[in-house]
Amino acid sequence: MGETEQQSDEDLAAAWGAETEAAEAGTTPTQPARVLNQAEIDSLLGFDEGPAGGEARTGMQRIISSGLVSYERLPMLEIVFDRLVRIMSTSLRNFTSDNVEVGIDNILSLRFGDYLNSIPLPAMLAVFKAEEWDNYGLMVVDSAMIYSIVDVLLGGRRGTAAMRIEGRPYTTIERTLVERLIQVVLADLSASFDPLCPVTFRFERLEVNPRFATISRLSNAAVLARLRIDMEDRGGRLELLLPYATLEPVRELLLQQFMGEKFGRDSIWETHLAEELWHTDVDLHVVLDEQTMRLSDVVALQPGSKIVLNTNAGAPVQVRCGTVTLFEARIGRRKSRVAVRIERDVPRAPQNERG
Repeated sequence: MGETEQQSDEDLAAAWGAETEAAEAGTTPTQPARVLNQAEIDSLLGFDEGPAGGEARTGMQRIISSGLVSYERLPMLEIVFDRLVRIMSTSLRNFTSDNVEVGIDNILSLRFGDYLNSIPLPAMLAVFKAEEWDNYGLMVVDSAMIYSIVDVLLGGRRGTAAMRIEGRPYTTIERTLVERLIQVVLADLSASFDPLCPVTFRFERLEVNPRFATISRLSNAAVLARLRIDMEDRGGRLELLLPYATLEPVRELLLQQFMGEKFGRDSIWETHLAEELWHTDVDLHVVLDEQTMRLSDVVALQPGSKIVLNTNAGAPVQVRCGTVTLFEARIGRRKSRVAVRIERDVPRAPQNERG
């Protein structure tokens, strides 16, 4: 063991000496080129992992993903989905006449294309439209939920697993029963948004191929909520996907931390400020005349000098507050005092034009 360590130290010292001599001589020691094998290339590019999502990616895929936009969190949307869980628990109990428990697994942001590629098939994909927002959303009902809802609505006995024949298309009866479930969920989703803003979600069509359920560009961001529905020994999963473009009309509302947040506005202070403004003293100046004089004439002015104003009785004059002209008036006399009578308002230019 000691001889091996000594030999390693000698090799390291020799390599170090060679590099030092090459640096002093101004040359670079040649090193043999290393050829990467296919496994190392796949690891570098990040293609050595399976399609399973949620795992840490390496190589080029991590570099590409690091350039993606970090999507903002929408606190109020989480409250909306919490309301949806409570409302669905009641409505699905009435719909199935069974004991139904609804829970939410997670809420996350992802790209629409990534989600389409991760949908476990077979499944039913319902495209629905938000009428007031003029955009679309997607609801995915997995195979276990489809067979469970068919079994419950057709009077299947508890404790017997639903018969699943994979590879065959869904029948008309199955599609019709699932559409009824989707209508119930969409009505509950509309009710969940009611405290925030009125919106109507209308069922458009039912697809079984994800390619035909494309409602957004594959690179666009979307919010995904995964719901878990348990009916004693039966159940399944239901997923709701809303693109950020669909939520854009109510984005400001969804950014609130709690219902009715004013973003720093204080109505009590606003009312108090408005009332105090009515009691504010404002100085008004009546401009009888404006003259241009040479600087030498201004310097020559002395106490007792006279400046003749070219304004007669009844002539129009301007009433100003600071540098802003507010009114056009006419000069006159009331009793023993000079007075003005306001004739009309002077339209004021916008702030950016004045500046």
